[in-house]
Parts: sequence; C-alpha cells; structure tokens
Amino acid sequence: MKEKILELLEDQTYTRRKINELAEYFHMTGTQDYIAFIKLMNELEDEGIIMRSKYNDYYLIEQLHFYSGTLEMNKKGFGFVRVSEDQEFYINESHMKDAFDKDTVLIEKIRSHGNKEEGRVVKVIKRGKMRYVGEVKRGKRDYFVKVDDAKFEKMILVDSAHMHGAMPGHKVVVEIKTFKPQLKGDIIKVIGHHNDPGVDILSIVHAHDVDIDFPEAVYDQVEKIADEIDPSDIVNRVDLRNEMIVTIDGDDAKDLDDAISLKKLKNGHYQLGVHIADVSFYVTESSPLDKEAIKRGTSIYLVDRVIPMLPHKLSNGICSLNPNVDRYTISCIMEIDKNGQVMSHEIIPSVIHSSYRMTYNNVNKILDGDKDLQREYGEVVPMFFLMQELADILRKQRFERGAIDFDVDEAKVLVDDKGKPTDVVLRTRGISDKIIEEFMLKANETVAQHFKWMELPFIYRVHEHPKLKKLQQFAAIVKPLGYTIKGSLDHVYPNELNAIIEASKGTEEHTVISTLLLRCMQKARYDRQCLGHFGLADEYYTHFTSPIRRYPDLLVHRCIRTFLFQHDIEKTAHFEEVIPELAEQSSFRERESIQIEREVDDMKMAEYMEGHIGEEFEGIISSITQFGFFVELPNTIDGLVHITDLTDDFYHYDEKNIMLVGERTGKTFKLSNKVKVKVIGANKKERTVDFELVGMKPRVKKPKTIHLNDKKVKTNRKKKGKINKPRSFARKKRR
Repeated sequence: MKEKILELLEDQTYTRRKINELAEYFHMTGTQDYIAFIKLMNELEDEGIIMRSKYNDYYLIEQLHFYSGTLEMNKKGFGFVRVSEDQEFYINESHMKDAFDKDTVLIEKIRSHGNKEEGRVVKVIKRGKMRYVGEVKRGKRDYFVKVDDAKFEKMILVDSAHMHGAMPGHKVVVEIKTFKPQLKGDIIKVIGHHNDPGVDILSIVHAHDVDIDFPEAVYDQVEKIADEIDPSDIVNRVDLRNEMIVTIDGDDAKDLDDAISLKKLKNGHYQLGVHIADVSFYVTESSPLDKEAIKRGTSIYLVDRVIPMLPHKLSNGICSLNPNVDRYTISCIMEIDKNGQVMSHEIIPSVIHSSYRMTYNNVNKILDGDKDLQREYGEVVPMFFLMQELADILRKQRFERGAIDFDVDEAKVLVDDKGKPTDVVLRTRGISDKIIEEFMLKANETVAQHFKWMELPFIYRVHEHPKLKKLQQFAAIVKPLGYTIKGSLDHVYPNELNAIIEASKGTEEHTVISTLLLRCMQKARYDRQCLGHFGLADEYYTHFTSPIRRYPDLLVHRCIRTFLFQHDIEKTAHFEEVIPELAEQSSFRERESIQIEREVDDMKMAEYMEGHIGEEFEGIISSITQFGFFVELPNTIDGLVHITDLTDDFYHYDEKNIMLVGERTGKTFKLSNKVKVKVIGANKKERTVDFELVGMKPRVKKPKTIHLNDKKVKTNRKKKGKINKPRSFARKKRR
C-alpha cells in the first residue's frame, strides 16, 4: 500500500490529494480501513517521505522543495546534509533547529550560492544517537555530563535519581531521555574515573557503542564447548595430521586462524595448502555466539588490548591453530604453476596438527641466513625457502595484471602497563609478512572464483572503480609534482595508477602520492554480488582466511559447509535473503572498528607529543589547505602549521597547483617539501598536534588598549584576544 501511495503522489498531474480523497481512491472509506489508512499516511509523514501543503494536500517532500538526509556536523557548529549522490546542502549553525550530528532530518532549501545550496532543518525525523560518553560535572543543583564528542556542545542534565553511583570526575555512558525543553539523561554505565589508566581508550570504545563483555547466553554456550576437538567428526574430514603444516604470525598473536603447507610436485608445480580454522563448526547459525558475532562484526585491535569478535575460549583456544594439538580446519589446496596460475584446487573439511608455531621475526631471520635458527628449525627450513620462491612468483603475477602497491607506512604506538605512550614506531613488514599475504590473497581469490562459477549465494569482498571526481582531484594534485595519468579518467585501469606509485619510488614525494591515491579509492566493502576488486586488479575476491576475527569469513565458511560439504541446495533461498543484510552490517562494523582504532591511535600520538613540546623534528608537507599545511614526521605523526604562524610573508592558497604562495617574496610551500618544525602544542582530548617552522619568527602583537565604560583595558594574547575585565562589566558577545 505504501508503494502504491508513493506511486500515485509521484504523478504530478494527479490533483485530488486530501486525506479523504486519497482514501476514496484506494477504497479505504470504511471506518476501520479509514483509520488504518490515516495511520499509514502518518507513518509516511513521520518518516519524512511525504508532507502536507498549507492546504492539507499530500505531496512527496521533493515536490514541495523539501529534502531528507543525515546531518554531518562540523565541530565548529555548521553541517552538511547529503540528499543524493550529487546533491548536498550546507546548514548554518543558526539553522540547525534542535538537530544533532548523525540525525536524519527534513530540510528546506533557502538559497543557492553558485553550485552550493544552503538549507535549514525543519524537523528531526530520527535521532542518530541516544547514548553519549562524557564526564560527570557538578552543577548548581543537579549534575550534568559534558560530552566528549566535539560536535556535541550541549550539556546533558542528570538528576540525582539517575546518577546510579556516578560521581563528578567519572567518565560515563549517558542516555538521553528527553530533548525538550532541555536535554535530560540517565547514566547507564560508569566507565571509571577520567584519570584511571585505560579509561581514555574505553571511553572511545563505548562512544561507538561497542560492548567489552559478552552476554551471559554467549558464555553459557561457550561453556558447553570442549577444549579439545570431538574425535567423532574426524571420519567426515580429510586427515592432514601427518602433513608438515606451520603457522606464521606476530610474536604476540594468540588467535592463530591460518596455517600453511607447501611442497613441490613432480611436474614442477607447487602444491599450496591454506588451512583455516573451522570456526563455523562451533559457531552455528542463529546461536547466541552467532548473533553476538554479527553484532560485533570484527575484532578491534587497540594499542593496549584486543576486543575480540569471539570469546577467548574459541579465539585463543579450540579455534586457534596452536602447535602440537589437533584442530578442525577448512583447507583450500591449490596446484600452482611456475607462472602463478592455479591449475586445480579443492576446498575440503580437514583436521590438522600444526608442527610449529613460527613468528614473522624468526622466519625473516631464517631467510636472511641466521645459522642458529636454521639449525633449530632444520626440519622446516627448506619449506620456508620454497615459500619465498612461490610468493615471489605470485607477487610478480599480481603486479603484472595491474594490482596497486600502495606501500603506505603504518605506525604502532607503544604503551606502558598504565597505557601511557612511550614511543611511536613504524610497523616493519619483512619477507615472511609478504609471503603470508600472497598466500592468503591467492586462497581468497580461488574460493571466490569457485563460488562465482557455481552461481550460489555467497558474500564477496568488493572494491569498486574510484569515483571520477576523486580521480580528477588526485590527478590535479600529482600533476604539479610531475606525474600524469595516462588515458581517460572515465576508464582508468589499476595498472595506470600503480605506474605512478612505481615512478615515485625513491623520491621525496612517494609517501605523499601513495597516501593521496589510497584516499581517492572507494572503501572496500562486502556484497552479495561479485563486483571485483579494483585495487587488487582481481575479478573474484572474498574473505576466507580470518573467521576468528571477521564475520564475513565465518559466513563464507558457512556457505562452504552448506553447499560444498553438506550439498544442501535447499538453503539457497535462505542465504539469498540473509546475505545482503549481513554484508551491510559487516561493512558498517568494519568502518566503525577502523574509526575506533584510528581515534585511539590519534589520541595516543597526541598524548605522546604532549611530552615533546618545544622539540624539533624533520618532516614532509603531506597536505595543504587554505588555513596552512600539515607536516608528517617519519613515524607518521602529523601536525598543523597554521598559516598565521608563517610570519615572513602573507601567504595565499593556490588551489590549482596545491601550494601556498608568499605575496611579497613569492616563496612557496608545496607537497612533499622537507621542513623542520617545532612542536608548539598537542591536545590529547582533541587528538591534534600543532607545529611551527623552525627559524620562523613568532608573530608578536602589542596588546591593544580598548575602552569599556570609559576604562582602559588591555587584551591578553595568551587568552586569544579575550578581555581582562572587571566582573561588573557586561559579557561581550562573540561575533
């Protein structure tokens, strides 16, 4: 009925639009039918899809020049509402009404400025957030919560009855109960005192509505899972326990979900086995474990902890491919020729007995010729050199087909036992890291291709072609640096973009170009359709190799179990129905986890730099804006040099050539320029770092004398122009 109503209202020639006329059109004139029809129209109106004119005629909101969308606020108070792929409205702070960041709002267009449109919020259709993290403060009568989110400036009042044990100084989760006439909330969780170790990180986690602990129903289910495999299922599996199989992971990894076997065949081909923990054997569909895994979507890796998707009894225990114990796996065994092509493969249920728990560091040392380690692991050393041989072949084949090698440095924040940052270092990727990466990529590609040709429901990892506008921006930025994209940007191929990265290697601008290209890419996501992976130049791709820490991989295993092992084709319709929703949820949770990890890293980097105020560093200009430029240090920490601190000239922003140009001297600041900076500020709460150029004289202004009520008062520069004035003076309004 809703679809029929919208279809009718879309017809501009239809004029009988009052409620009784519409009810008559749809034959809903009986008492009960009429009441139901009114409720339906009210629902459509509440959802911001239709609205009434001043004559009480119903229209689609667009027909009356109204629009709906999600409000994205800036911490300065203004915001934007994107109503379609090509249309976005600017919302001034004065036109926000009672809307907050992430609210779904109904807006009215009020004016256009060239290509930019401005609107005002008419009403809030749906609240984006009801829970916030903040610090409890004491008011004159009651308490209030000052929210951490810089985009949320309002105080949330909390009376004594809704404090639930919270005290001033506590970081809490507060739920808003009423929005008008003032914000009132109920404290639903006390995180801890704001000075307690780890509370800063937990505050970010809770702000994204992530649970640390698992529900009781999950623990009850886990209790029933044995610590060792159930031997009765071995008969249903291929027994690989006598094969030489190893895991290679980081030194501190505990969730070992992938293992490798490799041998050279008589025909000169390689037999590569990628053995992945059979998590779907333990996490059954619709069980408490499964529902919680869907909700979490992924494990989150923070500087001082991991928030796992599955409880430790599974992630570190029965599902972890620990050495010298039997474990159930799903194996993808591939025969690969000397050109890196998969000649044949099989996907099988298996049981393995990992022979060695290897680390990246030790394998790297073995491949680099460490004699002591080669003697200690003599039995598997030949396999490691064979791995390197095959990985080189696979890597060469991948780049020949056009895959992009972003080669972007990643930082690791080191913290002490109290969560205090002690150093920020680059993550090093050695030979063994790249070996495992190549093997996982090949297994993911092979499994995806297998299901694509079976034409069965499946979940794929997709990375679509970059948007034309983003490519145009990238092309404009790199052109002044001497790089051009060959061919049409409408049909650019990944190898053309990779050619720019390859050409920049060994130059000062390489890091900047790699980062800029990565930013212009679309975000990879999960989808029911096999749409290919642009960055990998791959027609088929999925995530098969990490079911302990990613839900899509677990879903892939469930599809494999259902269709390949159990041959249950009757469940086709069921998977067709659930996969699109699970793909969307998994993509959302992945974005959230990336955001949490990034916010924690930024916070800890800013906290680290708080201890280095006044120190000097060398870095490169990584981006340029109208208000200054950002400088990235070798450890990836970046900070802003504000344009007001460039005191040797007045600089203007050359948008075409992406640089700042001195008005008098002609001096320029360009991308990838090396500069020496001094740390002049760092703010842990705002996660920002401020630099000034070494050798640049600070801008010193004489304090101005102004007159208030016939009294001379000097401004205090340290307080950014605020006036030192007697209490009796009226508060000066901000402009």
